[in-house]
Amino acid sequence: MRRGPLRDRGQGEYADCRARFLIRDRDGKFIALFDTILADVGIEVVLSGIPIPRMNSIMERWVQTCRRELLDRTLIWNHRHLLHALREFEQFYNGHRPHQGIANARPLHPLLAPITGPGQISRLDIRKRHRLGGILHEYQNGA
Repeated sequence: MRRGPLRDRGQGEYADCRARFLIRDRDGKFIALFDTILADVGIEVVLSGIPIPRMNSIMERWVQTCRRELLDRTLIWNHRHLLHALREFEQFYNGHRPHQGIANARPLHPLLAPITGPGQISRLDIRKRHRLGGILHEYQNGA
């Protein structure tokens, strides 16, 4: 039985949405029967690339960070709200959030000049900007 829109019940846009793809690595624990069963129900298995051994760890880190810092603290109302929240978090993650690396550099910005003198510290004007209703915080030098 095909169901139509469930907007009046608040359960998302459509009840007949389902997974079409499963992205997985080439680990030996996935036997051929696993792929056959998924193909029988209409799910296409997409294998990750061979020359990308660090891809899983990078994506797992991003997904865990997104879940811990955003999704565990947010009540998502619908698909549109989810996409908006993920776009905001992506901009925050790549543009403002410091990463463990060279001097906690942000991925899309060069390193800032270090504060070396006591006169610079006394003139700091730190401004805080809330994103996503206060879940994410950005701090910038106001001077």
